[in-house]
Amino acid sequence: MNDENINARSDNPPSGARGKGVVIPAVTPLTGNLQLDEAAVESMFGNFHEHHVHPFILGTTGESASLPATVKSNYLKAAVRYRKPNSVLYAGISSNCLEESIAFAHECFDAGVDAVAATLPSYYALTEDQMKKYFEQLADAIKAPLVIYNIPATTHMSIPLQVIDELSHHEHIVATKDSERSEERLQASWQLWKGRDDFSHFLGWAAKSADALLNGSGLIPSTGNLYPKVYDDMANAAANGDSARAHELQRLSDALGNLYQGGRLLGESLRALKLLMNEVGLCEPYVMPPLQSLSAEEEKKIIEDWTIMVEKEGLNIG
Repeated sequence: MNDENINARSDNPPSGARGKGVVIPAVTPLTGNLQLDEAAVESMFGNFHEHHVHPFILGTTGESASLPATVKSNYLKAAVRYRKPNSVLYAGISSNCLEESIAFAHECFDAGVDAVAATLPSYYALTEDQMKKYFEQLADAIKAPLVIYNIPATTHMSIPLQVIDELSHHEHIVATKDSERSEERLQASWQLWKGRDDFSHFLGWAAKSADALLNGSGLIPSTGNLYPKVYDDMANAAANGDSARAHELQRLSDALGNLYQGGRLLGESLRALKLLMNEVGLCEPYVMPPLQSLSAEEEKKIIEDWTIMVEKEGLNIG
């Protein structure tokens, strides 16, 4: 793999795994007996390709912490099978066991994944030195492109920017995905890595999508599972320097996200997201335990609100 940038807007993307653009943290589509729905993987990946976004499987939105190893391996194989030309494939390898993360990273690269992403192990509180050492051990062992994934909502720890910046010079650490909702941290990130060709910043904070793209960061929005067109259009607006249009699309992104996230726990929002994806024919609504269905009344209201929004916004579905 080389050090060229991935450009989600390019018709001739390089083979390397550093880059910017829009990457979608894909849900894991499941059948009623909680096995991988391979037909849904094909539909989802076709939808991503149509709107010039890249897939990231087995992350938080993909319920990776709850999936058995067989489902993970099957998803990996299906993702490689259905990836489209000019796409870059990312996969999550997070585990509380370093050896398991390393082993799955090797499985991912052997299958054809371009880059892997890892959070901190979440069971023990770690010092800054322990955080740094963990990612160094991981990167040294896998010897392939690694994305540092900061998500305090699930790991209950924030990786300091100084630690990430020190790690950013490791030959195999190519990017960070940051889902921490801090304006101060975001501004500091842009200053730290602005102009770096060898290290990229991906934002996992959907409310700042337009600002991220306008400032040259990549974007990893879960709403792109349902309606990737809004981020395709936003990326085009940002590339053309059209801030007004980008922020107009941000309003739509916020409204779409609120449909399934508003007032819900993270796990509840994943069920709601799959409900909406089922409405547009992308996947079934099943989630892996411990996640469960919502109440019948709440699920009915989610679908009703979606129907109203499609008509109100004139969304191009299908």
